[in-house]
Amino acid sequence: MPKDHRAQPAPAHPFPEAPKPGEVLEVAPGLLWLRFKLPFALNHVNVYLIEDGAGWAAVDTGIGDDLTREVWESLFAGPLKGRPLTRLILTHHHPDHMGSAGWLSEKFGIPVHMTETEYFMGRYLGTGHDAVHGDAHRIFYQNHGMTESGAAAVTGRGHMYLEMITGLPSSFHALEPREPFEIGGRTFQVHTGGGHSWNQAMLHCEDETFFIAADQVLGRITPNISVHSVQPDGDPLGRYLDSLASLRAAIPDGTLTLPGHDLPITHLHQRIGELIAHHDERCDIVLNACRDKVLSCAEITPILFTRQMDEHMFSFAFSETLAHVNRLLREGRLVDVGEPDGPRFRSA
Repeated sequence: MPKDHRAQPAPAHPFPEAPKPGEVLEVAPGLLWLRFKLPFALNHVNVYLIEDGAGWAAVDTGIGDDLTREVWESLFAGPLKGRPLTRLILTHHHPDHMGSAGWLSEKFGIPVHMTETEYFMGRYLGTGHDAVHGDAHRIFYQNHGMTESGAAAVTGRGHMYLEMITGLPSSFHALEPREPFEIGGRTFQVHTGGGHSWNQAMLHCEDETFFIAADQVLGRITPNISVHSVQPDGDPLGRYLDSLASLRAAIPDGTLTLPGHDLPITHLHQRIGELIAHHDERCDIVLNACRDKVLSCAEITPILFTRQMDEHMFSFAFSETLAHVNRLLREGRLVDVGEPDGPRFRSA
């Protein structure tokens, strides 16, 4: 019988209280934890500053809104004592993580470091070009059983993205996996992983046993794993599970793990086991739902996500449901029966 990771109590958080917006918390010498507010159900994002010569290298930036800029300015005038940012390391292209990148890069005249995929995805979405393909995206979601208004909620995300970013500079420095990356006398190993985003970057400082995990490993919630209409048969869940296995093999347990949301943890391997077990359970729910009837992805979604949702939240739940469906199709445990209205699924 597989080990039940969920039965294990989590160790106490090494830092049980998060810094308030406008404050800093030193989690290691020359390593600061900041927190910024978000206008979502997930109402905050973590940003980390690594001492870098006369200033600070920032890992992520927060969203691109007035409140975030005000908090940054208060930090520069207050706790950071006027020391500038030296560079931006952006873990992925989601607006809560790189929304203020354009503004900060221009303010300090500093470079951006990202993986190639994340940079070009951020540049592409920042053009607004994706939003003009709304009809094609809408048809994709409606074929999967989503209502017309629900499909419109999904396709409207492209316009929302533009409202939450300040752009990216016209050039960048590529983060390469398994290559050493120097910041202020520290050597980091770059790790990358798909699933939550296309190729998210993470930083491991082996000498000082801390790991900036971005959104790949979160201590309380599970990262959103979504299929998008631009790659309808994609397998982000498979890539995410592969990434978790790689991280468990590469990062020692007990390493201080600094996530993109919520509190730092030290029980990295246990948490990875919990995340894997969570998705195994979700796949089992999908299989059981499709055992006696043929269902669309939109019909499976409220079975997998039972809480009350508005159309915006349903769109995220739908995209994550499709990630589990596509994983099961790849494994041969689910089949598409090919109904005229679009993909419909039953257990194999």
